[in-house]
Amino acid sequence: MADINPTNNNLVIGEGVTFKGSISAPGKAVINGNVTGELTADDLLIGTKGQVTGTVRAREIDVHGELNEDIVCKDHLLIHSTGKVSGTLEYHELEIQRGGKFKGNMNQK
Repeated sequence: MADINPTNNNLVIGEGVTFKGSISAPGKAVINGNVTGELTADDLLIGTKGQVTGTVRAREIDVHGELNEDIVCKDHLLIHSTGKVSGTLEYHELEIQRGGKFKGNMNQK
């Protein structure tokens, strides 16, 4: 039987998994599948095959895959060379590696 650790508030959406709805993860959310809807997390990591579309709020966001629509990043957003972000972005710090893509409107807070 797997250990259940109540202090480990992380979420993983695996490759090939599709989720539609609202997610609230108090820890880290790792998305390697497809999420459509509202996602709130402290730390969000979107893997190279991950795709998130909807309203996203997180303290830190690390994008290797795709992130679309309304994004609020309270601290640091990093778009890796394979990452694509589109939509409306509100951020504190933004870093885009060579090859990373952003399309839309951005507003620094």
